[in-house]
Amino acid sequence: MSNPNQQSGLRVIIIDDDKEMRSSLTHLLGAANWEVVALSETTGVEQAVVDFMPDVILSDVRMPKTSGLDLLSGKFGLAHIPVVLISAHGDIPTAVQAMRDGAYSFLEKPFEPQRLLTILRNAADKHRLSKDAERLRKQLATLSGLDRVLLGKSEMLQAVRESVLDFSSANAAALILGETGTGKELVARALHNLSERANGPFIAVNCATIEADGFEQRIFGEVGKSQGVFRQAEGGTLFLDEIGTCSVDVQAKLLRAIEHREILPVGSDAPVIVDVRIVSASNEPLDQAMEEGRFRNDLYFRLNTVMINLPTLRSRRDDIPLLFAHFSQHYAELYETEVPDVSAEDMAVLIAHDWPGNVRELRNVSERLILSSRRGGGSVTSALQAQNDMGDVPETLREAVAAFERTLIAKAIQTHKGKMDAVAESLGIGRRTLNEKIVKLNLNKSDLL
Repeated sequence: MSNPNQQSGLRVIIIDDDKEMRSSLTHLLGAANWEVVALSETTGVEQAVVDFMPDVILSDVRMPKTSGLDLLSGKFGLAHIPVVLISAHGDIPTAVQAMRDGAYSFLEKPFEPQRLLTILRNAADKHRLSKDAERLRKQLATLSGLDRVLLGKSEMLQAVRESVLDFSSANAAALILGETGTGKELVARALHNLSERANGPFIAVNCATIEADGFEQRIFGEVGKSQGVFRQAEGGTLFLDEIGTCSVDVQAKLLRAIEHREILPVGSDAPVIVDVRIVSASNEPLDQAMEEGRFRNDLYFRLNTVMINLPTLRSRRDDIPLLFAHFSQHYAELYETEVPDVSAEDMAVLIAHDWPGNVRELRNVSERLILSSRRGGGSVTSALQAQNDMGDVPETLREAVAAFERTLIAKAIQTHKGKMDAVAESLGIGRRTLNEKIVKLNLNKSDLL
């Protein structure tokens, strides 16, 4: 039976001024298949860490020039590496201080060799798990907006993240369900960017904007005029947003293309084989649409090989403080200002809000608060009120930005009684930029005063 301590590949730096102790520890750990670097003092430990990349540091406490406790002080930059301390002069106060300062463990000489090996192995295992978790966290943080939309600690969010990671490697059609503002397109992009098709195109189409008469030209293309989105997405992913808004006739044409993996461009007699992954989304339950005869059963079962349901924000209210802090920090950096203080009362208002626009609405409220704070005012309540006064959430980001800029500039013109230099200064933009925006947004100064 093998010894559990016989674990190859683990690395330790030993620091002890006693040559015989260094030799003894080196022999003990070498026999247990550890890789060892031995130092007589703490001088040089930083470079040794860079060169050797240890899993744990084993150090004597009392040495002529320095103390092993210094390794815990932060001046060596070793906070990420577990430190185990040993001492022939160990006592309870020293041990308590060592643990309080961040030591992984403390042993008094003489110590049992097997106990030391067990402590070192546990410390090394913990360090490697921590490194793996940090590596995964950094990877997830760059995944095509996944961290921005699926940020949260709720079990529902964890399940969604796992589904995205699991389904991204599949080539099967995926259906994403969720209310407006829950992040369906960003999840679709994550599925694409994590897949083997990541180097191919990601083409997004809002089916609600396609008229039935022009569907074939837009989707399948027309000879001599356009390729169509299927061919544009060749080798990549075609995202069909708001799939439930397609007419039944359009659904029949779409079903044929998905089933046979080929399209017939308008004006062509020869079908074209296409290689695309279909990801679709809907903000309404399609089972209800099928019962009412508005959505084809056969198309539904072609689209939902894998399915991801995105939770509403109101169903995971515990995530609201984390999301709000995340968005506020992002916009504070974007607009080069500070994050305003948010009181417990303000946070209670945020948590109690119904959030019909979900994460998108929370993001907009965060941005509005940061912009108001930049001008020296604003509150969570007023940011929420302004959101509610806007009515329906615009369908596109461009429309949302234009609507918000129009409201913001109009209010500033009224506040400063038409004095444009003061308006520009309050908005934090130049006079020329302000004039350009007024023309672009079709604002009439005289109508506002």
